[in-house]
Parts: sequence; C-alpha cells; structure tokens
Amino acid sequence: MYHSRFKGTHYNAGYKWGELLYKNNKIISSQHTFVITEERKKFANQCLPIYKKYYPEILEEIKGIADGQQDFYENLYTFLISMYCFEFDNHCTCLAFKDDNNIIFGRNSDFLVDLEKLYMNCLYKLDNVYSFNGNTTAFVEMEDGINEYGLAIGLTFIYPKVINIGFNAGILVRYLLEKCKTTDEVIEKLKNIPIASQQTVTVADSIGNIAVVECNAEYIEVIKPNKDGNFVAVANEFNSQKMKKYNNYNVDNWRAEERYSVAYNSLKENSNNFSIELTKNILSGKYGFMCQYDRKTNADTVWSVIYDIKNQKIYRVEGNPSRKQFKEDKRMKFKNC
Repeated sequence: MYHSRFKGTHYNAGYKWGELLYKNNKIISSQHTFVITEERKKFANQCLPIYKKYYPEILEEIKGIADGQQDFYENLYTFLISMYCFEFDNHCTCLAFKDDNNIIFGRNSDFLVDLEKLYMNCLYKLDNVYSFNGNTTAFVEMEDGINEYGLAIGLTFIYPKVINIGFNAGILVRYLLEKCKTTDEVIEKLKNIPIASQQTVTVADSIGNIAVVECNAEYIEVIKPNKDGNFVAVANEFNSQKMKKYNNYNVDNWRAEERYSVAYNSLKENSNNFSIELTKNILSGKYGFMCQYDRKTNADTVWSVIYDIKNQKIYRVEGNPSRKQFKEDKRMKFKNC
C-alpha cells in the first residue's frame, strides 16, 4: 500500500503527485486498468457540468494530475468519472456501532490481488476543505476515510443496474469527507447531489449518529439502527425493500449476502459487548466468512480499517486481517470535537 500526502490547493496537490509519478516513469494511462471507450467519454462529458457546479475542486485536482503526467486531461477525467458506473470489481463490508463507551466504524476492502501493491492510503490537507485520512484502490476517489471532525464514511459498491449523470461512488465519499462534519449533513448532501452509480454509504460521526444510505440515480433510502441494537452493517447488496429491486443477482458479488449476515448477526448477538476487539474479530473472519478468500482466484481482502471515533484513533491492516495485525496510524490530526 502506497502512502501519500497531499496539501495546498487541489490543483497543486494533483500536479505534484502526477509529476512525482512521471519522474519515476509511472504513467497512469499506461496501466492495464486504464480503460477509455467512446461510451465512457460520452458519459463523462455529460457529467462534467454536475462536477463543475457541485465540486469544481476535484476537476482542478484531476487537471493537476494530468498536467503533472504530461497527459490528456480528458482521458483522465473520463477514466475517473466513469468508474463505478460500468463494470468494477470492488467488493467490501462496512459496519458501525455505538454504545456508552464506543463509536466505531469498520470496513474490509476486497479487491484484486494482482493490483494490491498499487492501493493507497492518503492524508489530505487541502485548502478550504476538511482534512482527512482515506484509503482507495484507485486515486482521487476514496472508498473509506475519516476527516478531522471525526466523520467516518465508507462505500460498498452495488453492480450497476441503473446509471445517470452525476457523482460516482468514489467521488461521493471524497466529497462528503471534505464537505461534511456530521451524519445528518451527509444525508442532506446525498439527497441534493445528482448520483450516477449504485452504492451504499455507511456513516458514523463524533456524536454517535450512524446510518447506511442506500442510493442510486433514482432513489435514496436511509437505514438507521433498529430494535436489534445500536448498529448498522452492509455488504454489496441493497437490503431495504425499496432498493432490493436494483440488486443484480446475475453477477458474482463475492458472497455479499453471507458477509452481510455474518456482520449483522455478530453485532446483534454481541450488542451488549461492543468493542474494538469485537470489530477486529468480525472483520478477520472469526465469526464466519468475511475475508477467507482463495488468493488463487485473484480475490482477497486487501485492507481492513477501524475508525475509533470516540477516541480519535485509526487502526489499519494493509492486507488480509486474518493473516496480519491491525496497526495504529497516528498521523491524523483531529479537531477537538
């Protein structure tokens, strides 16, 4: 896992990173995962006005990266804006819970083994937005993170069944980390931003407000803790009655239903014993299938992260948590929330 720091303006941060890669003979557009088609170009160009209206800073960062790489801006924004809206093999599990002693967010990111050395942990401290510590299998876009106000966010990808012009999953997480302090703010933003892809967004804030937001281009459904306990859990399927019709059951979702069941039932059965240790045990597969992939199939959990929001601590495994230990990341500077 690469570790990168970004500071200054969005453009300058992007330029410095793109230039650093270029000087080390790493050209983003030459990677085999860098796919550009006419369909994606058309879609990305249709989305551009949405980004210019709601999040022009992210376009400035992408332009900076392109300039640093001495590459075409259109190709780079096409690749990033169209991600999650066509085919993408990202799978993951999120959970969050609260009691008198804990506000915890946990997430496993499951992805392709042959790309695991390219995954990134990022520290962003950019001008005029909130700073955050986040993780990604790509760049620019984030899949999970926690910002300086103790707001933790993570996505789970739902294979696209409907798409429209708007923000994709990874840009959504990045935007929310930079713009929001609370779960209520996240929900309000999601209700007012055009959304392109299908995903869930799990959120936990510093006052212990937790939720899963199931969303796509047509609907948004907010799921809060219920009578089973003060927790939420989700994998790569919609669970609400309103959103289940958007699940695509004809694709391999890496045992999403089983991962969700393990996470949910483990939290339900231990609702009086919430702890960091419980979170580690769930994510590392000690309560049932969660990360026990056969690496020979090119699938594995490539990182696992726990955000201890109440105590402002971050624990991460750079690899599979059933084989490696969580280590604390002490670099993030939090506000006194």
